[in-house]
Amino acid sequence: MRIVLTILFFSAVILAGYGFYIIAEDVPTGHLCIGLGVAMLFLVWMPTFIYHRWKGKNVQDYMLNKENIEKMRKYTDNNKL
Repeated sequence: MRIVLTILFFSAVILAGYGFYIIAEDVPTGHLCIGLGVAMLFLVWMPTFIYHRWKGKNVQDYMLNKENIEKMRKYTDNNKL
């Protein structure tokens, strides 16, 4: 998954960079390349990256509920100087 994310990221950046490079000569194609690169970055790469980072994690550990607030209070009370 990490290799796929790396390939997707660099291909989106290269596509947008190529669009900026050719925008002076061929305006419609340059804008198309920039748009496709940005769309690929936000519609394909970002959801894949978020899925990869959150896979196997418990969401309840990151939510503020009564139990987690009590854990934080106990932790800070025990580590005060």
